[in-house]
Amino acid sequence: MKKLLLLLFIATFTSPLLAQKVDSIYFHLYTDSLKKGQHNYINVDAKLSNGRWQPMTAKEITFSCSTANFSGNELIIPQDFSHEKVTVKAVLKSNSAVWIERTIWIKTKPDGALPTKEEIMRDTTPTRKTKGKNK
Repeated sequence: MKKLLLLLFIATFTSPLLAQKVDSIYFHLYTDSLKKGQHNYINVDAKLSNGRWQPMTAKEITFSCSTANFSGNELIIPQDFSHEKVTVKAVLKSNSAVWIERTIWIKTKPDGALPTKEEIMRDTTPTRKTKGKNK
């Protein structure tokens, strides 16, 4: 009985997802540049035929880059990387006619130092404006 209920549950909630066709794919990057010496996650989302969005992984997408290597969704930029940008391509495995290609810059300036706890606690700048009675 439990197996039957489980199968019914799976069929009910996964069938609509499986029936949807991927119309297009998009890069939704978390940053404007990639960092050297790190694994940079390349986020790809699919827009489905019903208008919904679905995140994609290397199970559904073939990633490629001629100047760096992928491990799953992560683009590995070596520390000694000499190029100023990379071109990344993502192709839907189930339909190679659906693909996207973008050029992404490599970060050149080092990260700045974050403020210390003491510096943050000393900062008295209000974080939001007050209106009305609290002037």
